Amino acid sequence: MGAAPLWDCIHRTNFWDVVHSYNTALPGWMVLVLRRHIEAVHELTENEAAELGLLIRQVSMALKKTTGCRKTYVMQLAEHEDHPHVHFHVIPRMPDQPEDRHSTKIFGYLGVPEEARVTAETMNTLAAQIQHLLLAG
Repeated sequence: MGAAPLWDCIHRTNFWDVVHSYNTALPGWMVLVLRRHIEAVHELTENEAAELGLLIRQVSMALKKTTGCRKTYVMQLAEHEDHPHVHFHVIPRMPDQPEDRHSTKIFGYLGVPEEARVTAETMNTLAAQIQHLLLAG
């Protein structure tokens, strides 16, 4: 069995994994995945929640440096039948993003056909840059 691609294992903390979304048309769409299975935010331990807060800030800063985004959106739903566990989307909001992709409409970039998705090469390039920034602190 081979190792996961860099985009699928960008950074690991005590409680969270940072990955690039595999089915998006938006470069830099990060997902923070809790390493244990829970289905609701209120089930987080204090340590998991504390680490999450720092990680959201760190990933947002790394996305600003690597993508030039204006800010990031952070969302947590855990409703999809394939992904009912707690995970957080940290999504770059680009300066030139069209109006029909602002706010929750940004989910129009997710679940797109394979030909519209960010390439593995692009995800790996971003992943390497983000990994470097997260390791540098």
